[in-house]
Amino acid sequence: MHVTIKNSLLKLLPDFDIIALKMDVNLKDSEKIKPLVKSIEKEVMEEYSLADVLNIPLIKEARDAYKTLGKDPSRYRLACESLLRRLVKGKGLYLINNIVDLGNILSIKTNRSVAVLDYNKIEGDVEIRIGTENDEYYGIGRGKINVSDIPVYVDKASPFGSTTSDTLRTAITDETKTILLFIICFSTTDMQEHENLAKTLFQDYADARNIERINVRKEY
Repeated sequence: MHVTIKNSLLKLLPDFDIIALKMDVNLKDSEKIKPLVKSIEKEVMEEYSLADVLNIPLIKEARDAYKTLGKDPSRYRLACESLLRRLVKGKGLYLINNIVDLGNILSIKTNRSVAVLDYNKIEGDVEIRIGTENDEYYGIGRGKINVSDIPVYVDKASPFGSTTSDTLRTAITDETKTILLFIICFSTTDMQEHENLAKTLFQDYADARNIERINVRKEY
């Protein structure tokens, strides 16, 4: 698989990048991960208010990137911001399974949007480009959403992910054996640290193995 960030996106956001990891995993229920989730929920509630969330450096940077692309970040929230806001309000995380839960945990700990995708449902190579009004996009649990003017991930079939919401087509199911993990970076800040954290979390809680860093090409 090749992943390419398109020139049209890089012209507006020259520092945009993605950490892309392929790995084999074991899908389990959320029992083992519950203590980690509870600890993170408590930590976020104690550290942040709703106003504070907007000023977290990597959240602010991503919101500013949305504005540069012409998108209102308060109306179309980044996935990572939505998770943090949920925790600050005391609602807690939905627990789905260890793979989905780890994606949410990684997003909260890195303050970056994270996509956890079923690798075997992706058709061919992947392009990261700016979404358009013609993109037909159905977010998980959200129905049809407008992904124009935000980064979307597209294979030869259709868009399958974005910085706001992923789709059912590449969602994690009980049959998932191999995942593609995207950590969305609007700058190069802490990229290596966040890649290492991703590997550690998935090794510890999902028996991750055969971990492969997928080269991301920038189309200048």
